[in-house]
Amino acid sequence: MTDPDAGARAALRLIGPDPANWVPDRTGRSGQTIDHNLVIVGGGQTGCAFAFALRRAGIGRVAVIDAAPDAEHAGIWTNGARMNVLRTPKTLAGPELGIAALSFQAWYEARRGEAAYAAFERIPRQAWVDYLAWYRSFLGISVRYGARLLRIEPAEGYFRLHLGIAGTPTVETARKVILATGFDGSGGSAVPEVLRDLPRALCAHAADAIDFAALAGKDVAVVGAAAAAFDAAAVALEAGAGSVHLFARRPQLAATPISRSRGYPGAYDNYYALPDAVRWHQAIRYRRAGSTAPRDAIERALKFPNFHLHLASPWVLAREDAGRIAAETADGTYRFDFAIAGTGYAADPNLRPEFSPFARHIMLWRDRFAPPPDEADPFLGAHPYLGAGNEFLEKAPGAAPYLRDIHCFNPAGFVSFGVPVGDVPSMKRGHASVTAQISRDLFLADLDHHRRRMTGDVPPDFGPELYARAVWKPGSA
Repeated sequence: MTDPDAGARAALRLIGPDPANWVPDRTGRSGQTIDHNLVIVGGGQTGCAFAFALRRAGIGRVAVIDAAPDAEHAGIWTNGARMNVLRTPKTLAGPELGIAALSFQAWYEARRGEAAYAAFERIPRQAWVDYLAWYRSFLGISVRYGARLLRIEPAEGYFRLHLGIAGTPTVETARKVILATGFDGSGGSAVPEVLRDLPRALCAHAADAIDFAALAGKDVAVVGAAAAAFDAAAVALEAGAGSVHLFARRPQLAATPISRSRGYPGAYDNYYALPDAVRWHQAIRYRRAGSTAPRDAIERALKFPNFHLHLASPWVLAREDAGRIAAETADGTYRFDFAIAGTGYAADPNLRPEFSPFARHIMLWRDRFAPPPDEADPFLGAHPYLGAGNEFLEKAPGAAPYLRDIHCFNPAGFVSFGVPVGDVPSMKRGHASVTAQISRDLFLADLDHHRRRMTGDVPPDFGPELYARAVWKPGSA
């Protein structure tokens, strides 16, 4: 029987064994060795790829934690994601880190064949879930599930990480942290003010766990017209909702795909080097154009005659009325049994409780850049202004130098890097640059140690007896 992992095994053999850990142990103020060189918060596609990249860089004592109870419930793809296929082209680089035999295509073709891979345009979501599970298992990446980061406490040269391990509080120490925490870790779900006073029994965000079966026969409203909104509408319809009305602010769904115009290598690889004014303008263009749902997500909802699309119809007022929602919109007044906010996420470190000891010190875009009046945008201004290695920067020099040891690899980096950081499109550039930054920081932080190591005497592999017989002696015949 053919081994589907033979190619991947050969690739690992050919790149050679993982380098030994070169990072020296450090002790904290108590005299105890710091537990981890680095903790990766989030064990999804991003966190596991970082674990592999750091291992290949010779950086040991790396821990990966995830708040989910187990692998089956971890990551966006098994929770909030409701699409049938991924939004991104199947040809994009993923977590394989340049090793072709570890790519999705190699994995899929080894199991289904080249023709099966060629038959679809975009990757089925469940196939991606299965691939990521294989990637984690095949590479032996250990994720500690049931471990939630509660608070990051800066100490002298390291962090005290306050964790909830299966509900029990504990503290572990680490020199560096990578936040591979997805959309929720950027700040949290963005719920429009008009919906905030509705009872939780009548309203949810698209990222929430929603009992769609309970919506059978009900009248459902979806506020928002991005991809997640259409996905939620489709799942509600497939679950037997009596009707689904989707409300869009824009007068049409079709919008210029702003992000594609900067998807070529020159712009993509050098985006961080752009002047702030250019990066801000790109973010404004994207925000004003709106996030357009892909064609298949729209068609999935359009299959149902009880799906109704309201264009240029933002909600003005919403209130509970006799156990239902009375909604006033730009095109009329309606009544619903349930509303779903497909309205995206906020990106503001001040919203995250784990940053409470130092959030005020994190530099935001509004602290660094003053846009022209016609491009002012508080939402974008609340995004962190990140360094080249996705690290937080301090607002006031010298006030919080430890921030450079927290690397924010989640969608909060959008304004800084021009892509939804943590999603598939960010993997090609992001993992390499962040890993390189971490390696450089750790190396330079222990420069005295490495100077001694690099200049130390290393015993030769052999003695002069090896070549003594061949040494020429003057006067020899």
